[in-house]
Amino acid sequence: MCLLVDENDRQVGAATKRRCHQWSDGSCPLHRAFSVFLFDSRDRLLLQRRSDVKITFPGNVTNTCCSHPLAVPGETEAEGGRGVIRAARRRLAIELGIDPKQVPTSAFHYLTRMHYKAASDGGVWGEHEMDYILVVRADVDLAPNPNEVKAVDYVARHELTGFLSGLRADGVLPTPWFQLISDTWLMRWWENLDSLAQFEDHQTIHRL
Repeated sequence: MCLLVDENDRQVGAATKRRCHQWSDGSCPLHRAFSVFLFDSRDRLLLQRRSDVKITFPGNVTNTCCSHPLAVPGETEAEGGRGVIRAARRRLAIELGIDPKQVPTSAFHYLTRMHYKAASDGGVWGEHEMDYILVVRADVDLAPNPNEVKAVDYVARHELTGFLSGLRADGVLPTPWFQLISDTWLMRWWENLDSLAQFEDHQTIHRL
């Protein structure tokens, strides 16, 4: 069960993951989510191609890990992003086989929140998310789950534009949330990985 929230990120209920992604009349239920951007010690960003069996944006390229905190103890806590960080560690293990010991809570930077929505597959499914953006720096061992992840790549900052252009030429598009974050903040964060605290804004909800 995912966490339903209002436009101010206050929890107002819970619903199944399926219900949260059913697109109807131009939207679907607003729910809490997170997007992880994992950088290694060489400042390369880990990107993934979503599995072709995903119900939203199958096969698209996106940031390291994108998912949802659940209506379970420990993951409903919004203060300081604690709940989503716990959920992120869980999902990094499920999707990419990353041992939680390699991504301790202290390695995460909760930067800000983004409210967006986007239809997938012609409006059958979609996303309407209060997306917590998390940056983590760690060297990790990977064992991607093929039911979740089709491929992974580490990309240097100067390589990103060319890497994404090459995928577009092959018909592989970025997910809408990854595109929004790339168009707004990503490069500034990437240039300042040693001083991410300056970008922390837990008050603003960016409506994109």
